[in-house]
Amino acid sequence: MKKALIIVDVQNDFCEGGSLAVPDANQIIPYINLLMEDNNYDEIVLSQDWHPANHKSFASNNGRKVGDIIKLNGINQFMWPDHCVQNTFGAEFQKDLNIEKATHIVQKGLNIEIDSYSAFQDNNHFTKTDLDDYLKSKDIQLVEIVGLALDYCVKYTCLDAVANGYLTCLHFNGTKAVNAKPGNDKETIFTLLQNGVTILG
Repeated sequence: MKKALIIVDVQNDFCEGGSLAVPDANQIIPYINLLMEDNNYDEIVLSQDWHPANHKSFASNNGRKVGDIIKLNGINQFMWPDHCVQNTFGAEFQKDLNIEKATHIVQKGLNIEIDSYSAFQDNNHFTKTDLDDYLKSKDIQLVEIVGLALDYCVKYTCLDAVANGYLTCLHFNGTKAVNAKPGNDKETIFTLLQNGVTILG
């Protein structure tokens, strides 16, 4: 069975010192690097938030405060600080992540009108990235997922992986949560287990 590692959004803005830093995010990077060294993955895919500067999920572009929730194209949208703007330092992969082993990069969040947590598709399910087609072209059946953040982009990447027919595993030690609301991490793990995701230590 062919397997892939999907590394979600390990970018400067989500790591220590970033505009949307996930608590303890940098702690997962050595673990992810070890996974790449110790496992014979057939493919290693990096996802990269890649927002235009005028993206409508940014509070600054809506006259809103970070944490506000608005309707964007008919669904609830959490208002974020500006982050992972195309061609900025914040959008680059964190320097300690060993990206040399990556076989493919998926960029997401390019449409200013729609946010994209999942590495597979936007939040409205209007537009797919090339991830599913790429994995299927390589005959991947099992995906293992790590990265940032557990309760947003990692969660939805896991759920979409299951929906697209992959055996899906999450490395718990390879992810950290935003926890915009206390307990979001625990709720996320429960949701993933309910939907058929295997949680690995």
